[in-house]
Amino acid sequence: MDAPSLLDQVRELRGQGQSPKQIARALGMAPSAVAPLIRAVAAQAGSGRQVGEVVACWVNAGWSIGLTVEASRGWIDVAPQDTNTAGGMVSALVVRKHGWDKLSVCGYLVDTYCLGVKNAQGPETGDEMDLRRFREIYFSAYSTDYQEAPLDLVQHLVFGAVEYARGLGFEPHPDFAEAAGHLGEWVGPSAIVFGKDGAPFYISGPYDNAKKIVRTLERTVGEPPNFNYILTLDETNRGFR
Repeated sequence: MDAPSLLDQVRELRGQGQSPKQIARALGMAPSAVAPLIRAVAAQAGSGRQVGEVVACWVNAGWSIGLTVEASRGWIDVAPQDTNTAGGMVSALVVRKHGWDKLSVCGYLVDTYCLGVKNAQGPETGDEMDLRRFREIYFSAYSTDYQEAPLDLVQHLVFGAVEYARGLGFEPHPDFAEAAGHLGEWVGPSAIVFGKDGAPFYISGPYDNAKKIVRTLERTVGEPPNFNYILTLDETNRGFR
């Protein structure tokens, strides 16, 4: 395979949020051979457009509920860990600056217990006032509010959850490909153990094919208690099993 074709494949896989190890596995190459290709793709992307400096990141408070996080990272969750708020769904925003007054923002909705990236938004562009409005709306569903976060925490949450979900048989939402580059370059593995207390835990959503998801989990990890799940009342009444 010639070099341009390889670069195109690496670019596509990187855009899907795949890690260097996953790209190497997909291409049947050694990680050491893939690393310079990833750097070349990043350099081309940087020369073709202005990515912009990261000026702010936020995540919802309570992001760490049910997860195990390496203490050495020093990442703080300002929500009390004994809160009654359910964990497993994390929202994150990353803001970059372009020029002196233009900002771009991407949002990521992440199921840290099972499905990985369920939705992604952006890049959306605007000024500081637009950003403030967007942020307030984006986090309005969380009773625990939101908190500032370092970029590496957001990277480990988002890319790490994508890796975890792929191991269970689930791909990120298609819109993630457009928003992934806003997170910058990341090399795993994640410093976060995903799943609720380390095990997959699926909570059905209104647009999910719940039966398909549970069947996929049964195929990849086996029967419960290897994983757990909660269905909506409608799905239970319909005789889900």
